[in-house]
Amino acid sequence: MPSDPPIPAAPDPRPPAGVPPPLLAESIHRPSSGRQLLAALLSVSLILFLVDAAISFADASLTLFCHWHFLSGIALIIGFFNIVSTGLIYLLMGITPMVPKRWFLPPTLFCLAALLAFFPLALYSIYYPGRLEWICWCITVIQVIFGLVLLYLLLGGFKFRWPLLAVNQLNLRRFSWLNLFGFVLANIFVLLPAAIIFLFFSAAVAVERFSDGFVTLRPDGLTVQVRKYVREDGKTIELFPMAHVADAGFYRQVSQTFPTNSLILMEGVSDTGNLLTNKINYKRMAQSLGLAEQHEAFTPGRGKMVRADVDLGVCSKETIGFLNLVMLVHARGLNPAVLEQLTRYSPPPNFEEQLFADLLGKRNQHLLEEIQARLPESDNLMIPWGAAHMPGIARGILKNGFHLDQTQEYMVIRFRGVDNPGKENRH
Repeated sequence: MPSDPPIPAAPDPRPPAGVPPPLLAESIHRPSSGRQLLAALLSVSLILFLVDAAISFADASLTLFCHWHFLSGIALIIGFFNIVSTGLIYLLMGITPMVPKRWFLPPTLFCLAALLAFFPLALYSIYYPGRLEWICWCITVIQVIFGLVLLYLLLGGFKFRWPLLAVNQLNLRRFSWLNLFGFVLANIFVLLPAAIIFLFFSAAVAVERFSDGFVTLRPDGLTVQVRKYVREDGKTIELFPMAHVADAGFYRQVSQTFPTNSLILMEGVSDTGNLLTNKINYKRMAQSLGLAEQHEAFTPGRGKMVRADVDLGVCSKETIGFLNLVMLVHARGLNPAVLEQLTRYSPPPNFEEQLFADLLGKRNQHLLEEIQARLPESDNLMIPWGAAHMPGIARGILKNGFHLDQTQEYMVIRFRGVDNPGKENRH
């Protein structure tokens, strides 16, 4: 009798060894929602950087070549959000190693470098008016090129996908103590000190160059150089660089140096037409810095004081409007209403040249005429004027036959509690 055919064995429901179940295999290849969210946030940050570059370039180009400023407000808002975004991404790089630094550290450092460069470039534009617009335009060109190169390398070409940063381009590790400690130490001991040193030396070079050596920024404080000029007929003129706010001791020390027979040509613009809506006042600044105001603390007790400044009416209406806006900040501080007026302010073309002509050129010329007129009255003329006026006044004095006889340094604002008596140098 033939045997029954063998009954086939039931298939084993378990997967072969080394092969994950279907659901497990699908979960391995499917990225977590956290990684998807991180990739989307990083992509938004890159898009914001590129949009900021494009809007800033358009605004700088219209400002430079057409003198149009209608994009300036939009560029300012987008730039603010870009800085906030890159700052948050930078902090995120310190918290989690998942953020690929090769793609996100360069734009962060670019924004930091642009912020650090703005301060010395703004001072540079004061010394060379009219060049700031070209500098801003060049920076926006660099930002556009930088952003396009970064996008090309990230996407492998000029094509679009969402998110821009693919999930598989994120690093695997979610947290690392070594990454966190390295980030903190690099910022405390490298990045922050380097930024402070850069800003200090940039400001020191700009201040000394702009003031022609009359003002010096040092680690212990801000100093000014008083210069004494003499002429063959025995006439002397002393230039005292002044500041609207300073240590009270500086004003007392300067006042005590005036001879009793001297003629003091005082600074101070009059406003007979009541053109200023907010009177010139530095009280808020002085109180916040713990300093004294010049018009209160500087009271010479010897010598005869004579006003030698102009009336505000000689200034252009653009300069007067700008002064009203600046004094509004001094009077009320940076509240929302003042900030709104600042953002809506649009200076006319070549405003810097007009501003310096009004605030420095016209006043310096008037003072030099007063010096010529007052020289027959006294052998000793004292000129306690703002430090920004000193280079132009000194050049005018040298043209009238005077030569530099001696200098003396005074500490205007002290950063450390170290005594620093004046240093006298004869030439």
